[in-house]
Amino acid sequence: MAISFRKMHGLGNDFVVIDARDQALSLDDRLARRIADRRTGIGCDQLIVIEPARAGRADAFMRIRNADGGEVEACGNATRCVASLLMAEKGRDHVVIETVVGLLDAEAASGGRVAVDMGPARLDWRDIPLAEPRDTLNLGISLGQLSDPVGVSMGNPHAVFFVADAEAVDLSALGPPLERHKIFPARANIEVAQVASPTRIRLRVWERGVGITSACGTGACATLVAAVRRGLAERRATVVLDGGELEIEWMKDGHVMMTGPVATAFTGTIDSQLAA
Repeated sequence: MAISFRKMHGLGNDFVVIDARDQALSLDDRLARRIADRRTGIGCDQLIVIEPARAGRADAFMRIRNADGGEVEACGNATRCVASLLMAEKGRDHVVIETVVGLLDAEAASGGRVAVDMGPARLDWRDIPLAEPRDTLNLGISLGQLSDPVGVSMGNPHAVFFVADAEAVDLSALGPPLERHKIFPARANIEVAQVASPTRIRLRVWERGVGITSACGTGACATLVAAVRRGLAERRATVVLDGGELEIEWMKDGHVMMTGPVATAFTGTIDSQLAA
């Protein structure tokens, strides 16, 4: 049977979105990789499956698989995309999306953007998680041009390195070994951040299981939190990624609010031969 999908993106961080609320989808790592393949499949950073909600107040459950097929906990840009679909479908300006790490509230924002409360930033070494007790403000690891990152969990693990020039970092070479550093038992997303001012940060991201991405919503959230903890930024700032800008605020209650655009590129069906 052909599977209907929608190709969406947030600042170029792209997704294949499948609505499986009415008909369950049999999806394994192999099929996820085939769909995500940019030469022989549709191509995406993440495959997103919308499923019926489990929690009472949620509008839908969002399942996330990276391009390598593995299931992951969180994706900020995908959350905005799914929220925009659900708000249009339900005729509301607020929805609640359930994920494996909890409920995310999303609402319509100015200029067609979507704002999502990504939940609290988690800062204990067990939350990242790390393989051993360490101060998450100074993880003390280094490779090449990068040293001493800040560890942050936004439901998924992040290591944020601060540098003088983000463009000068060879992220394609340093990202893979840092992602799989022994201190990160679940691997980690690697951020390279240049603080231009207390309210503006340039960010490049090596995403766990994907590679260099044009944008990473949870990475932008983690980076602002890390910058505030280091005394480098205010609690609300613009994070400039390869694909564009996100507005991030680390609120007083510990939650992180992310606001940014969404877009649909095209819709279609996945041929049964790809799923065979």
